[in-house]
Parts: sequence; C-alpha cells; structure tokens
Amino acid sequence: MYVLFEEAGKFMAGRVMSEAEASAQVELDSGKRVKVKAAQMLLKFEKPAPAALLSEAAALSPSIELELAYEFASDSEFGFIDLAQDYFSSAATTVQQVAALMRLHEAPHYFRRAGKGRYRKAPAEIVQQALAAIEKKKQVQAQIEAWAADLVAGTCPVPIREQLYKILFRPDKNTPEYKAVVEASKSSQTAPLDLLQNAGAIASAWDFHWQRFLFDLFPKGTGFPALQAPAITDELPLAPVQAFSIDDSHTTEIDDALSLQGFGSGTVTVGIHIAAPGLALTPGSAIDQLGRARLSTVYMPGYKITMLPDSVVQAYTLIEGRACPAVSLYVTFSEDTLEVQHTETRLERVNILANLRHDQLDQTITREWLEADQADTPADLPVDRSTLAFFWRLAQTLKARREVVRGKPENFNRPDYSFKLDRPSNEAPPTGEETVLIGVRQRGAPLDLMVAEAMILANSTWGQWLASLGVPGIYRSQASMAPGVKVRMGTKALPHAGIGVPSYAWSTSPLRRYTDLVNQWQIIACAKHGATAALAAPFKPKDAELFSIISGFDAAYSAYNSVQSSMERYWTLRHVQQQGITELEASLVKETGGGIWLVRADSLPLMFSVMGAQGLLRGARVRVQLGEIDLMALDVKGTVTEHLDVPVVADEASDEGEDEEALNAGPLTIAVDLNDSTQSEGA
Repeated sequence: MYVLFEEAGKFMAGRVMSEAEASAQVELDSGKRVKVKAAQMLLKFEKPAPAALLSEAAALSPSIELELAYEFASDSEFGFIDLAQDYFSSAATTVQQVAALMRLHEAPHYFRRAGKGRYRKAPAEIVQQALAAIEKKKQVQAQIEAWAADLVAGTCPVPIREQLYKILFRPDKNTPEYKAVVEASKSSQTAPLDLLQNAGAIASAWDFHWQRFLFDLFPKGTGFPALQAPAITDELPLAPVQAFSIDDSHTTEIDDALSLQGFGSGTVTVGIHIAAPGLALTPGSAIDQLGRARLSTVYMPGYKITMLPDSVVQAYTLIEGRACPAVSLYVTFSEDTLEVQHTETRLERVNILANLRHDQLDQTITREWLEADQADTPADLPVDRSTLAFFWRLAQTLKARREVVRGKPENFNRPDYSFKLDRPSNEAPPTGEETVLIGVRQRGAPLDLMVAEAMILANSTWGQWLASLGVPGIYRSQASMAPGVKVRMGTKALPHAGIGVPSYAWSTSPLRRYTDLVNQWQIIACAKHGATAALAAPFKPKDAELFSIISGFDAAYSAYNSVQSSMERYWTLRHVQQQGITELEASLVKETGGGIWLVRADSLPLMFSVMGAQGLLRGARVRVQLGEIDLMALDVKGTVTEHLDVPVVADEASDEGEDEEALNAGPLTIAVDLNDSTQSEGA
C-alpha cells in the first residue's frame, strides 16, 4: 500500500510501513522513513509505484485546461477526485486524480483551498482580475527579456537610459528596468557598469560622474527660483577704515576683508569685516529656505554651485569700490608684543578698497618681500607693503601661539593644488574634455596665512563671546589630537585641539556656509542687545532647530567634500592622460595587505595603489610605472620600478581628515546585485 501526502506545500508519496490511528510510518523511494500525520494524507493507492505516479501526474497536469476545469467544477466545495471524475471520466485513474490535484494546487486564482484536498471555485470577477494580472506579468517578463537582449546586443532601451542612475545607485529591485539589467549582466557575464557603457547608456566618464552627482544631491536641478534680495534697512554708520579682501580670481562670494588702524602708534587695531546677509535675511524666509536646503556652496574644478542665488550674493558680497554692510570684529593689539588688549563687534558699512587675488599676487607678495628691510610697493598694488608686512607678522605670531596650545606645529609639508580648466567661461558645467592645468601652491603662503589666522581669530573670539552672553551657536570642537579623535559639531563652546583655540564657531563665510549665517544671526543679536541677547537671538539654548541644522549640515558638507574629492581625482587622471605621464615619483602611505601599498604622488594630488613595494617602510619614496587609467572607476594602479633613497619626513595625518577623503576616492560602488532574485508580487 502506498500513500500520497503533502509536506511543506510539496506532494510526496511512499510505501506505508506501519499505520496507527493518527499517523503512518512511510518509506520514501530514497529509503528515508518519515512519520506522516493522518491530516497530511491525501490518497492511498496500490499502483503505480510512487515515483512513477508523481512523474506521470506532473506530465499530465499541464494538459488540464483551467478554464474548462473551472466550468466542470461544482459551484460548491469539492475534492480533487471529484474534479478528476468530472474532467476525465467517472473512472478516473490514480494518475489522473493526482494530476488534477497538482493542477488545482497551482491555480489559486481559479480555485481556493477549502481543506485537505478540497477546493472551492473563486468568484468569477476575482478570476478575471487574476487572469489580467497574470497576463500583465507575462507581458512585463517579455519586456524584461527583450530589454535584456537589447543590452547584450549593445543597445540601451530608452526606459533604462532614463532610470540609469537610479538602477545603479538607488535601485527599486522590483522594476522591470532593474531586472533587465540584472538579467543581461548575468547572461553576458558582464559587470552592470560595463554593460551599460557598452550599450551606449553613458555618454562619457565625465557625464557619468556629473549626472550621478546631480542624481544624489540635486535631483531637482541646480537652478534657483527668481527671488529678490531684501535690502538692509538698519541705519549703519560708515567705518573710518579702508578694507581689502584676499581671495582667488574665481571667487564671487567675497565674505571677508581686513583693515588696519594705528600702525606705528604703539597700539594697532585690526578689523575683520564679514559680509552681513544676516542683517537682511531672516530665518524662515524664502531665501533662507534655499540656503537651508543646500547648506553650503559646492566646489569642484572649474565650477561651483552656490548656496545662494548670484543675485543675492552680489547684493551682500564685499566688492571693491563700495561701502558694504558688514559685521566687524575689531581687535586691538599692543604693536610690539601683539598681545590682545581689547575686542569689539560693530554693525557698520565698510569701504572696500580692493579685492586682492592671491593667484595673481603670490609671486609678488612673498615672505622675502614682506620681511625685507626696504622694498617698494608695486604701483598696481593698492595696499601698501607695511600693512601687508604687519598682517604677515601678526599671522605668524598667532599661528605660533596656537601651536603652543596645540602641542605641535601644523603640517605644511604637502602643497596645495589648484585646478584650472582651459575654457572661455565657468558659467556652465564642464564637458570633461577641457584641458586641465594643475598648479602647485605651498601651504602657508603669506597671503593664505594672513587670511587664515584672521578668520581663526574671529571665529574663536566670536565663539567665546556668544558663550559669555549665554547665546547658543554652532561650534566645531576636537577633544584632543589623539589618533581617531574627530572634529565634532555641537552647540557648546568646547576647545578645538586641532586648531589650538578654546572654542571655534564658523562665522566668517555666511554667503557660502549656512552654519556661518546662523552664527551671524546670533552675533548680530549680541551686537544689538548685549547682555539681553539671549532673549532676542533667533535661536535659543537647546533649540531643536540648531541640532537639526547641525545634523543636516554634517551630512551635506561630507557629501560635498566627497564630490569635490572625486571631481579633483577625475581631473587629475585626465591631466595624467593629457600630459602623457607614464611614471610618477611617490611616497608610501599605507600598506593595505597582499603586498599592495597606497602611495601619494609627489607632484600631483593623487593617491593610488601599487605593487612591488615589499620590504619598504612608510614614507619611502619610489618611482612608479602607471597602469591603465579607468575614468569610470576613477582608478589607476601602478608598479614600483625603483626605490629612491631620498630621506623624507613621513606625513602626519590631517586634523580635518583630508587623507581619509583621499583614501575613499576611487573605485565606485554599484548597487546592482547580480545575485538578486527578487520578483514582484504576482496574483
């Protein structure tokens, strides 16, 4: 005697070895013995053998026409044997009965289960809906197969092209477009990115990186609505100073300027003047919402996406030849010792004498020129040498004092690099085909240091001032210089060990960073209301909005820095291609395992992996033969061909994590999962 039973949704059959009232011991064809409960048993039979029965029934089952079976079936509850007798004949064989069971089981859209081996016809309207859904699913699958075939053949269907970046980086695995890419990748054994590139879905490597950036961070585009910059209505006094700014030639958001009074009198007053959009813009306004959405200007070689519309920027930027509204910090120093004697914050208008451009003046305003006993001021330089020499002396003094607190000198061993794309205008995004020129500027160049130390002084002074008045701000802090201790953002005035100051509140770039605009609103409240500023400031202590801004800014700023790093890497690799560079001298940075080292090029802003550096130590300099450049993956590898026995000082890690960004720039992560078997839910 044999028995047919159901286990875990599958039909099985075997020989009955023994039987009790509620169960039976059954031996399967494999020899395995299982205990089968009476509730699982569907049919007892003597022939054919179990294996033959299941095989023959499975072959016969598809021949049963579901529409005809639906017509034959009783309108009331029925068993599978009843259906077999109605469909085949009253003397339906065991094979036919089991075939009917299999067919009923696989057609829930026609027949609903009503118990052990028993079924009930589904309502006619439900059947029609299910059939329509099944037909649609067949059509979708046919479309998936057709798209996959097109991709393998080297053609990208339009729907896939339109969802390219979503498929690659943020896929909905139930969409037919995604499934077509997965199917084509599997059948052609080609990586998704290569497959799509071969099919013409990606115009160029540059377009791929640019469109991916827009997809991730600017899905609605980079344009601004037409908004009018509000006028500053405060009656502001005119400051008795002539200020000058120092930026590069492409800077349009001129946030800061410097002035000097009393030079040669024994007491000098340095003015640090910051553009004052906070005097006109208000939290919650339409323009504020734009800034809050973007949180920072995005920089990349040859192009930038500003935080605020250009019309707004131009209304408040510190452009030369104009008396510009400013939030000014005046710091009075003893001229001989450069000890701080007094600080004062004023809201005023400041005459901007000149917008100096350091990329045009770095060769003129050198350390040697500034420290010479006598030197002429060039006729085209509107700021006299004595003023610049004082700011140079002050910058070095402030830096040295910070380094005492910091515990070690700041690392200026590595140069800064500038990127210039050879094209007529920077108004539109690059095409990726421009010739790129990479310039080198040593860190700590005089003009850079003057501005940097003045801004650190302002950010630290204002940060402490806010705290002393009980007005919250947005601070950057670092608990110590120990490895792994990162810079944090918060609302408390905590020390910044990496900079060497007791507190640090970004306040000097309100046209470019939203945190600075927020802090400027708080500083303006302090300047207007003094001891009662905490009541008048837009943001109060423990304000949830401040924490929300910090969270959003942290995420956006990190993403923007990653974009800048990736775009700089793209243009560096393009420079290598354009200049025909096949070898580079580099320093070993980190061993990554398997005999692979990460190296930093000596003459370019490029970190990459090399082989052949076994037995060498970190900091050793080597000559590297470059391999093939992959602009899609932003990757290049190399092989060490020579060990250069030149003494070097191993680089220390950057306080702000620049090395970490460089390490992360490289091969892309594609979200398409070739092992994915997710299917959309069908009827």
